Amino acid sequence: MSENASKSSGNTKVSVHSMTGFASGALTFESWDVSLDIRSVNGRGLDIRLRAPDWITGLEADLRKLVQSRVARGSISMSVKVSKLENAATSAVSEEALGRSIQALLAIEKAAGESGLHLAPLAASDIASMRGVMDARDDENADTTPLKKAILDSCGALLQEFNVSRAGEGSALFSVLSGQIDQVETLTEKATVAAGSRQDSTRANMERNLARILDVKEMPDETRLLQELAIIAVKADVTEELDRLRAHVASARDLLSSGEPIGRKLDFLMQEFNREANTLCSKAQSTELTAVGLELKAVIDQMREQGQNVE
Repeated sequence: MSENASKSSGNTKVSVHSMTGFASGALTFESWDVSLDIRSVNGRGLDIRLRAPDWITGLEADLRKLVQSRVARGSISMSVKVSKLENAATSAVSEEALGRSIQALLAIEKAAGESGLHLAPLAASDIASMRGVMDARDDENADTTPLKKAILDSCGALLQEFNVSRAGEGSALFSVLSGQIDQVETLTEKATVAAGSRQDSTRANMERNLARILDVKEMPDETRLLQELAIIAVKADVTEELDRLRAHVASARDLLSSGEPIGRKLDFLMQEFNREANTLCSKAQSTELTAVGLELKAVIDQMREQGQNVE
């Protein structure tokens, strides 16, 4: 399966990833059992938290690079646990450590006897469990390069499964966002009709404002009069806002079909959508256009919430 969840819109192949995902796996390598899992939630950037054995030289740094090469955004948690197989013959007696431990035990026993204390006899297993007595042959002193390579290879496959998981949610997000963009487009055209139908009332408002300007004791000069009329006209004209909303709709569709991480760009575009809707409401001067503007704001807010889930 591809790492990207793809969906067709006409002849356009689109791809969107959610920032939420999970995958887990396991492998056995020589005398080792390895379990891995990776999960992510929403994040403003790429935040990677790793838990991996520090005795495998360079593993954490290589895992971080691997995740960074496959994931662009989200709060990522990855865990790698390594343990010995139960039946693995992995240790032998360290003669040096055994000698030190016996000498220490004899000294303790002698001091206890002189103090009148009687110690219980120790079993061989008690001595074997003392630090260093059993010399691990595959511990941090051994070459961990083959084990690290096996883990990295497995993590590569795990990240592919992880991205498939995120792309599955991304496909659902694509459908939701596409529908919301269609709603914005429909409401923009509805606002265009409402703006056209208010021409008579807008003209009447301008005439009243002009009458107030003229009905002053001191007539302003021609330049000032033209400035006032221009301000009145600008406050009533919503053509630019509607044109920008249409341009934003086209930009949003281009983003969804880009196949790239778009979360940050989409978040910025939602701010631009909201700015135009706010201005449209402030210039409305009609109940119908105000109602459409408020509907726009509601849909844009829903888009913003969904966009925050996109990588």
